[in-house]
Amino acid sequence: MTGFFEMGGYAGYVWPAYAAAAVVMVGLWLLSLRGARLLEAQLRLLQESRPHRRRTAGKRTRPEEATGADA
Repeated sequence: MTGFFEMGGYAGYVWPAYAAAAVVMVGLWLLSLRGARLLEAQLRLLQESRPHRRRTAGKRTRPEEATGADA
């Protein structure tokens, strides 16, 4: 087992490389979470500022029909 941790004499290079990769991966994960939360907050604000429309029960109209414009 100690042979594994010694990495054939290269442990001084291998373990810091693993640590650096882990730090980068955790940093990217945290940045991704932060970005997702910011985008969710922005989406929530946009949805709240959008005027509410009444939905008709089961009937969808095309925009041309709703405005009376000819296609």
